[in-house]
Order: sequence, then C-alpha cells, then structure tokens
Amino acid sequence: MAYWWVSQNRTYRHERDGGYLWAPKLDKGGRPQHHWTAMTYVQPGDVIFSFVQQQIRAISLARTAAYDAPQPAEFGAEDVWESLGWRVDASYQELSEPISI
Repeated sequence: MAYWWVSQNRTYRHERDGGYLWAPKLDKGGRPQHHWTAMTYVQPGDVIFSFVQQQIRAISLARTAAYDAPQPAEFGAEDVWESLGWRVDASYQELSEPISI
C-alpha cells in the first residue's frame, strides 16, 4: 500500500462526486509533468489524501490502477489541459472536519 497527496482545487467536486481522479498526460506545451505521471504508480488499495484550498478534505482508497481516459466532460470546455489523461477510480470518504495545513 502506498500513500498519495493530490491537489484538487478546481476539479475536487467533480472527482469526488464521480468517484475518480484524473490527470492529463501532457501539458499544453506537449510535456509530461511528474505530478501527473505519478498517477501511473497508483495501485488498488492505495490511500489518497485530497488537498483542496489549503485543507485535506477527503481520504480515499484507489479502486483501480491508472488507465487511459479522456478528460471528463464535467470539467467543462476550458482549454486548460490536454484531452487524454489517466484516470484512477477511487472511493472517497469526506472528512467531517477538514484538516487545515
């Protein structure tokens, strides 16, 4: 079992409600980013801490390893990331009292 820290400010609500994490494979310049490629190391049963607006809001368990997936439609039409990425399905447990960092 491994532990992961995920910053999810913009996408947290969508990912939590959908039970997944998603990261693009490349930035708009066509370069990989280490914090995104780390998704490929996640395995079922790994623990994930969701960091949102300076607080840990949820702790999740990965249900799957990362797999290829398009950018979720619920992220909107923003042209912020490449459209192809990695997805990890996860079971979120939102904390009753977020932990401020």
